[in-house]
Amino acid sequence: MKTHLFLIISLLSLCSLPLASKGKLTMSRAQLLDKIKGGWAGQTIGCAYGGPTEFCYRGVTIPDETEIAYPEHHLQFHYDRFPGLFDDVYMDLTFVKVFTEEGLDASAESMAKAFAYAPYPLWHANQQARYNIQHGLMPPKSGYWKNNPHADCIDYQIESDFAGLMSPGMPNAASRISDKVGHLMNYGDGWYGGVYMGAMYALAFVENDVLTIVEQGLKTIPQKSKFHRCIADVIQWYKEDPTDWKRTWTLYNERYSEDVGCPELILAPGNIDATMNSAYVVMGLLFGQGDFGKTMEISTRCGQDSDCNPASAAGILATMMGYSNIPEKWMPNLREVEDRQFSYTTMSLRDVYQQSLDLALKNIERNGGKVLEDKVLIKVQEPKAVRLEQGFVGMTPQPLTEGIEHLGNPDNGQNVIEFNGIGITVYGNIDCPDKTYEAQLEVTVDGKRDRVMTFTSDFHNRTADCLYWNYDLRDGKHRIEFRLLNPREDANIKAWRVIRYEKVKK
Repeated sequence: MKTHLFLIISLLSLCSLPLASKGKLTMSRAQLLDKIKGGWAGQTIGCAYGGPTEFCYRGVTIPDETEIAYPEHHLQFHYDRFPGLFDDVYMDLTFVKVFTEEGLDASAESMAKAFAYAPYPLWHANQQARYNIQHGLMPPKSGYWKNNPHADCIDYQIESDFAGLMSPGMPNAASRISDKVGHLMNYGDGWYGGVYMGAMYALAFVENDVLTIVEQGLKTIPQKSKFHRCIADVIQWYKEDPTDWKRTWTLYNERYSEDVGCPELILAPGNIDATMNSAYVVMGLLFGQGDFGKTMEISTRCGQDSDCNPASAAGILATMMGYSNIPEKWMPNLREVEDRQFSYTTMSLRDVYQQSLDLALKNIERNGGKVLEDKVLIKVQEPKAVRLEQGFVGMTPQPLTEGIEHLGNPDNGQNVIEFNGIGITVYGNIDCPDKTYEAQLEVTVDGKRDRVMTFTSDFHNRTADCLYWNYDLRDGKHRIEFRLLNPREDANIKAWRVIRYEKVKK
C-alpha cells in the first residue's frame, strides 16, 4: 500500500513540473512566485523551529524524548523577544535591498557598507568582517582567512538563500552572486557553505527530487576541497542506509568534527564550521525524504547551530514544494508575521517575496532566458565548480594558556606570551563601562612591531572576540609582547584562552 501511495504521489509531482526541454524550462509567473515565497517562508519557519535549541547540544544529538515544540504564536514571540534569532533572514534582506536599489551589478563595496553599518547584531565571521570593513579592510580581504579567524564559520551559509532565490534554475548565476557577497565575510570552506546552499535553492526551482538537488548542487564545489569530501561522504552514507540518520551523524562526527579556525570553538564540543553544519542541512534534506516537518526535525536534532540548519533545509525543500504546498500545520504562525518588518530593517516577508521575484525576472533575462506577460522561459544551467580555495591548511590547534587579565596593561597586566609553533590566536574581549573608549593594543612579534589592534566594548562594533591572531609565523619559538598604548583604570582586556598552531604531522 505504501509503495502504491508513493507511486501516486510521484506521478502527481511529475504532473506539476514546469515544461522543460533541452536545457530550457517554461514556468508561469505564479509558479515562480510560489516557489520564491516557499523559500523565504521555509527559512523563517525553520529558524524559529530550531531557535530554542541553538547551540544547546554541542557534539551530541537532541534525544528523541526531548520535544521540539512549535506552539501557537511561536514566530511572533521571537519577533518580539529575540529578534537577533533572525540573523539568517535580516542579513539576506540587506543584500536583497542593495540589489533592488542598485541593480544586478551592485558592487561588493555597497554590500559591505550596508551590513557593516546596519543596526542589527552580528557574530563570528559577520562581526569580524564588520570590524574589518569599519577599519578600512574591504572585501574580499575582509573575509580572507588571514584577516578573519572565523573565515570557515557558518555565516555566509545561513545568508546565501537570496542568491539561489533570485537565480531560479541557474546555480552558476547564484555562484557568481556568492562570489561577490560571500567573500565579504568568508573564505574557503566557509564560502563553500554559501555557494552550496545557493546552488541547491536554485536547483529546487527545477528539480522535484531532494537527492538530485543535493548531488547536483555539490557539483558547484571543487572536488579537491575538504567541503566536497565531507558532503560526498554524507551522501554515500545515506545511500548505504537511508533509514538511519543517526548512523550518518555518528560517522560524520567521528571523521570530521574538529574545527581549526573559530577562536571560540577550537578544541571545544561546539562547532560553527560551515562544513559540519552544511552536513547537518544535507542530513535533514536526505533523511527527511520530502517531509517538511521531518526534514526540520532531523536537521535540528543534529545539534550545534540548530536554528540555522533547519532554516536552510526547510527553505530549500519549500522552494521545491512551493509556498502553497507547505503543510497547513506550519502556516498560522507564519501568517501572523508576514506583514511585519523584521527588526533592524524596513522589510517584511511580503516585501521580500515581491522584491525577490523582481530580481529573479531580471536575472533570468540576464542569463539568456525570457520574461513574458504570464510566464518565464528559464535557460537552465548545468552546475559548474567554483575555484578552489582553502584556509588553515596544514595547521593543527593546541591549547596554550587561559585566563589572562589586563592583557598589555603596563601597570598590572600580563604582557608576554611565549610559545612554539606556526601561528597563534588570542580569544577574549575588552570590558569597559565607557562604550566610546577605543583601546589601542600594540603587538610586537619577536622584537618587531606587528600591528596595533583597536578595541571597543561596544557590542555592535567589537571584534569577533579575537584580540590577536597571526597565521604567518615561521615554525619555531616566538615571543609576543602586548602594550596598551592608552590604558585607563576601568578598562580590562581579557584573554579567555590562547591557542597556538603547529604544523600538521604527516
